[in-house]
Amino acid sequence: MTAPAHHEVTQLLRAWSEGHQEALEKLMPLVYGELHRLARHYMSRERPDHILQTSALVNEAYLRLVDASQVNWQDRAHFYAISAGLMRRILVDFARSYQSQKRGAGVRPVSLDEELDVSEERLDLAALDDALQTLAAFDRRKSRVVELRFFGGLGVEEAAAVLQVSPETVKRDWKLAKVWLLREMSGKHHAARTLEAS
Repeated sequence: MTAPAHHEVTQLLRAWSEGHQEALEKLMPLVYGELHRLARHYMSRERPDHILQTSALVNEAYLRLVDASQVNWQDRAHFYAISAGLMRRILVDFARSYQSQKRGAGVRPVSLDEELDVSEERLDLAALDDALQTLAAFDRRKSRVVELRFFGGLGVEEAAAVLQVSPETVKRDWKLAKVWLLREMSGKHHAARTLEAS
């Protein structure tokens, strides 16, 4: 199946925002593949025995998207950014629940992949979420750049479109946010983490 045209997805999103439920029924088959790719991206960073599987994560995100019908959708990139945020929230909720059940024992960390230029050390999703919330308190845009690029898998151009800034701004925010997050997280975990040469 070929990817749907960007304008087709955008038109359906806007119709859905206007209350046309049939637009959601037409939209979901068009975006399911990309939602599944996002979920697979997330789940690849999770522990192998995670209670959620990729399809279950997509289904849970879908249920939350249905409740988000009042969102004023801008375009497909905005939709995928919101979807990525929902998936992040679902996984963070599961991670926090798991940590509280185990009282922190046996928590399997999530790797920040090579895009964040970190060493082999691993970070857990709940800790990353905490650091992102701290970052958002004083620099919301940089936090959103990390969410869109790292969690949402959006490219520089797509993230720039969602945030309505230039690609150069996204690149600069991405670089500064990476450094800040690594420093913040290393301080919280008393572990030395080093950035690899860019």
